[in-house]
Amino acid sequence: MDEALLRSLTPGVIGILVRRGADFAAAEDAVQDALVEAVRVWPADPPRDAKGWLVTVAWRRFLDATRADTARRRREDLVDEEPPPGPAPAVDDTLQLYFLCAQPSLTPSSAVALTLRAVGGLTTRQIAQAYLVPEATMAQRISRAKRTVSSVRFDRPGDVATVLRVLYLVFNEGYSGDVDLAAEAIRLTRQLAAVIDHPEVAGLLALMLLHHARRATRTAPDGSLVPLAEQDRSRWDTGAIAEGVGILQAALARDRLGEFQAQAAIAALHADAPTAGETDWVQIVEWYDELVRLTGSPVVRLNRAVAVGEADGPPAGLAALAELDGSLPRHAAVAAYLHERNGDAATAARLYAEAARKAPNLAERDYLTRQAARLNARRCR
Repeated sequence: MDEALLRSLTPGVIGILVRRGADFAAAEDAVQDALVEAVRVWPADPPRDAKGWLVTVAWRRFLDATRADTARRRREDLVDEEPPPGPAPAVDDTLQLYFLCAQPSLTPSSAVALTLRAVGGLTTRQIAQAYLVPEATMAQRISRAKRTVSSVRFDRPGDVATVLRVLYLVFNEGYSGDVDLAAEAIRLTRQLAAVIDHPEVAGLLALMLLHHARRATRTAPDGSLVPLAEQDRSRWDTGAIAEGVGILQAALARDRLGEFQAQAAIAALHADAPTAGETDWVQIVEWYDELVRLTGSPVVRLNRAVAVGEADGPPAGLAALAELDGSLPRHAAVAAYLHERNGDAATAARLYAEAARKAPNLAERDYLTRQAARLNARRCR
């Protein structure tokens, strides 16, 4: 396989797809899928016209993705902007597709990636960012998953845990504002809760509702991020909060704790505080300890460092942060915040600028840049 040839052909193939009507991002995704297919097929059956082969396969991939995206948008049009409370009347085909993509023959990570791409409508780049891996790696993972499920019968649906993970990632992508999928994720989780009596399903639904309740206050009219401590709590959706807390309390009473219930408990403590200064950070740290025990996730440990800094003071938070890998996403942002609270404005400004350069989206980059500028201006007075 001549990788140099593939690299040299890629820009031209993308250009052809764009001229045929594909937007640049969609063309990149389609060509990435075609390159993965070329790596699989060409060693045994090299084409006579390499560029023509790539154009044909990439265009087919683009058409398939466009049809899938159109079907997803048609489903989203049926969903109100704010998901209504109460049980869903029936389960539709979308939820069944989530289960069918979560095949036992796939690893959980591959099943999640495939479902996000095929049913959730996320791009390969968005999924790679959610998994903290290079886009090319994720493209290969999705391609392998497609090949695996193409040869199996869809009479053995996947497990609940994998479907919950997919719904959680779809909600997070929608909640970030990049793709409006949060309401759809809540709708499907309601349906799942109506047919499956499982505390973690309830925990995920509670978590979604509690986060969704403050969605309107997360950004200013100009699109800039508003930190939790500065949000107008009078604009939070008290109905969604009450519903989420009620669902969570019923789930916790079953004494089968899982990570979604623990995350929902943290969100409930934030929602319960009348002001940021009245937040029960000590109890939040205890819930993060449970999350660390359940998941061992370095991202959870990063969030725990912030909570420790609030509960026990910035030096304690910085000590917790020092135990973590500095390459973690948002590590520099957390370090900047804790150093600022500890009175070290110079270090905080430098770290805010570093975090801005690594920010995953424009809104976050702008916010971190403003924090760095604010501290630098204060030092120059």
